[in-house]
Amino acid sequence: MHSPNILLITSDQQHYNTLGICNPEIHTPNLDRLAREGTLFNRAYCSNPTCTPSRASIITGLYPSQHGAWSLGTKLPEQVPALGDYLQKAGYRTALIGKAHFQPKASTDSFSSLEAEPLLYDSSFWKGFHGPFYGFEHVELMRNHTCEYLVGQHYALWLEEQCPGKWREYFSPPAGTLPANSLYQWEIPEEYHYNTWITRRCCDLLGSFRRENRPFFLWASFPDPHPPYLAPSPWCDMYTGAPLTVPEGSPGEFMNFPPHFAMTQQEDADWSSYRESGQFLHGLRFHAGIAPEQIRRNMEVYYGMISYLDYCTGILLDRLDTLGLCEDTLVIFTTDHGHLFGQHGLHYKGPFLYEDLIRVPLLIRFPPEVPAGRTCGSLQSLVDLAPTLLDFCSLPVPPSMSGVNQRQVWMGNEEAARRYVLCENHQEPSSLQQRCYVDERYKLTVYADRDWGELYDLAEDPGESHNLWVHPDYRDLKEKLLLHALWQEMDREPMWMPRIAGA
Repeated sequence: MHSPNILLITSDQQHYNTLGICNPEIHTPNLDRLAREGTLFNRAYCSNPTCTPSRASIITGLYPSQHGAWSLGTKLPEQVPALGDYLQKAGYRTALIGKAHFQPKASTDSFSSLEAEPLLYDSSFWKGFHGPFYGFEHVELMRNHTCEYLVGQHYALWLEEQCPGKWREYFSPPAGTLPANSLYQWEIPEEYHYNTWITRRCCDLLGSFRRENRPFFLWASFPDPHPPYLAPSPWCDMYTGAPLTVPEGSPGEFMNFPPHFAMTQQEDADWSSYRESGQFLHGLRFHAGIAPEQIRRNMEVYYGMISYLDYCTGILLDRLDTLGLCEDTLVIFTTDHGHLFGQHGLHYKGPFLYEDLIRVPLLIRFPPEVPAGRTCGSLQSLVDLAPTLLDFCSLPVPPSMSGVNQRQVWMGNEEAARRYVLCENHQEPSSLQQRCYVDERYKLTVYADRDWGELYDLAEDPGESHNLWVHPDYRDLKEKLLLHALWQEMDREPMWMPRIAGA
């Protein structure tokens, strides 16, 4: 078979259980269509529960501790080989439209960033820059989530073309004039929303690639449903009053948990021992001050944002059909990490490696090779995407990649390629570092230089309410899993060069 095209569609911070095919409370007909026409993997995990490290793992096939972008506010080094680099050498066109977030929103002499202020707002620069960028020969970028002040780059250029000057009314200062902390109904018309921009530009590029008759790798990277919870009408009201299972925590749930869990329920908690770099720490704050009716409203709009994203996904799938590219294009839908919207009394993201935060939706469609209508429970990791896609393109997988080639599992020829997955979280240089090991049944989370940890039996306790770390009946199991986790750390040692001589 000739080289397949690749269309990677990603959302941002989407809970794994927000697909209609799995959850009847949410409406996602187009993602459900992908599941019917392809395979749904219901045990897929990210490599890190934050944006930059996870996104860098998607394109490098490496864990954050290997590729260098170990936390938010860090940068993926440009010299790290990326999926697009290998594909370009094989004759592929490569493009990314939407959110990249491979670089921080600040820049220094030692670590420059194209996603930093004030360059972010420099329209003259962005008119002349479209790549190369991490293996993508063509990029059109944006950095903001909903009305955030970080609106700029190519999206701002497009807005200025569509509605000169007026677009600033829909965004927060200094780029715009919308009051900060706006929530729920976003007054921006759909035709100016970044979902429309990303969808239209991807449709245009698909047409261009079709005319060139060259294989392509296109990443449609949507920033929703990452908070703030904002969506234009009618999406913001789509779930108002609908029957929703609103998550909540349980009193005393954090007994025998690492101390930062209980601290999130204390309004006056002292987080100073965790603050090392002076930068913002996701999740280390008071979580219990959100009223139940606000949690529900957050969830309603969050679901609306996902349904809007689903609508745009349908346009992209229809475009493939119209261009006659469906049979030749491998389509992947996933997200960079999950989301907490009240589960365990927690919100957004942070050092809480629950399934809600590290498990992700993963849909694969490729009619010639991937079975349709199948749900697969084999363990998957986003770090596996790069090596697996290279194999689908009949290209060698570099030995330096740590991800596992899942092609035979995706094709239904093998039951599993992994016995475990690893997830890292390293928010601060030394004060907060986690490693999470997940196998078919158990989850173990270890904290650097700390005696505490987490151990869950996911079969008996899928809600992860009972931490077994200090339970005497589970001491032997904990020791066994710690040994397994150490083996896996050893197993992912980069071996970029084969041994070619005895000495």
